[in-house]
Amino acid sequence: MRVPEDAIDAVRSEATVLVSNTYPDSGVLQTILMLKALRDVRRGELSNVKGIEPQKMSDVGSGLYLAIPYYGYSRQDKRFSKGEAISARVIAEILGDYCDGIVILDLHEPAVLEGMDVPIRCVSAMPEVAERLAKEVKPDFILSPDKGAIDRATEVANLIGCEFSYLEKTRIDAHTIEHHPKDLDVNGKIVAIVDDMISTGGTICRASDALLRQGATEVHAACTHGLFTGGAISRLANHVDGVHSTDSLPNPRAVISAAPALARGLKELMD
Repeated sequence: MRVPEDAIDAVRSEATVLVSNTYPDSGVLQTILMLKALRDVRRGELSNVKGIEPQKMSDVGSGLYLAIPYYGYSRQDKRFSKGEAISARVIAEILGDYCDGIVILDLHEPAVLEGMDVPIRCVSAMPEVAERLAKEVKPDFILSPDKGAIDRATEVANLIGCEFSYLEKTRIDAHTIEHHPKDLDVNGKIVAIVDDMISTGGTICRASDALLRQGATEVHAACTHGLFTGGAISRLANHVDGVHSTDSLPNPRAVISAAPALARGLKELMD
């Protein structure tokens, strides 16, 4: 990893933002190496074996920020079994050693990064998700996949001006959880299911089928992070009328820009 020679003056003369995902695993290593290269440039540590001058310059001080659209390892936000590492915290501590602030888009559990040595801003793309749904879908009802994610559904519903609720979660056994809509009045309504992340899409597919049985005319899925693993796009296409994701990860349904949300967090850090 190398900072281009024609960018060195710019990196040293103004605040610098690295936009980088910590996913897949190679993204973690690339982010660390890029941050270290940028920090060395800002500190004037330019010595190199080719003898290219200058070898040393003055330290321009703080002003290096990291913006993470999708934060890999965020789902390990607690120690589920003894002996485990809390990966979300570990990765942040490593990255924090090389920058002056971090902005993360729609982190699953922001509390895991409380008390960090470097300032952290967790920002939400729900305003942009709401704008997209209001313009393209015009939903009558916003639904959260579970009670724990109701804040996102509430924010989107309030911005659009419609009703909201959440799916009930029932544990069948140690390995199986079923989600099902409560007795909602969705007859003749357009429903959007909103979450921070869609992985396999199984929960949304089952919820959509139940909503359609209750009389919903359309069901859409919206999220910040579209992982869409294991054929999720094809699976969702058979159960919902539309899938709307931000571009925090490259995917065929990335129709919402994550940039405005990240910019809000960066402005807050810089101010």
